[in-house]
Amino acid sequence: MSFDGSVYEYLKTVPRGKVVTYGMIAHAIGHPRAARQVGNALHRNPTPVVIPCHRVVNREGRLAPAFAFGGPEVQASLLRAEGVEVKDGYVDLAVYCWEGK
Repeated sequence: MSFDGSVYEYLKTVPRGKVVTYGMIAHAIGHPRAARQVGNALHRNPTPVVIPCHRVVNREGRLAPAFAFGGPEVQASLLRAEGVEVKDGYVDLAVYCWEGK
């Protein structure tokens, strides 16, 4: 499977109402130093509704300043619709971070 495909398959496992970081995805797919490449893959997301890239935040819980599918306001709106509290462009990782796969 391609790097991008691995990112997308992992992201499909993240449940509604939870978030993960770029680094967590990179580590989970066996490329622990590839967080930036994860972000690049998300910008190429072929099906944003099926592959929930809005559930990815940085290591501090900050939303993507250049969210590829409408900007940080759209990302915040999508997360809020899933019950994730977004405050001042940040998500509380202690509450919403998914530690699954």
